[in-house]
Amino acid sequence: MSEITLFMVVPFDYVGGDIVAGEPVRCRNPADAIQRAQGLWKTFGHAGAVAFSRTSDFETGTFDDKKILRRFGHVSSEY
Repeated sequence: MSEITLFMVVPFDYVGGDIVAGEPVRCRNPADAIQRAQGLWKTFGHAGAVAFSRTSDFETGTFDDKKILRRFGHVSSEY
């Protein structure tokens, strides 16, 4: 089994009255993802950001569900 866990951050912005996801950012570890999500929200002024992890098995091409590490501000209901 070839599993790998990815740590990601997605910023969110208001566009035309809706909350829209921005470009995902890959992070080294869970702490980095949480810190970056908070920075995107607080420092860079996005509507919100979410840090999550996802484990994938490259041999089978399957992905586990997202595991939310932390939410900041306003994010899509999908997260």
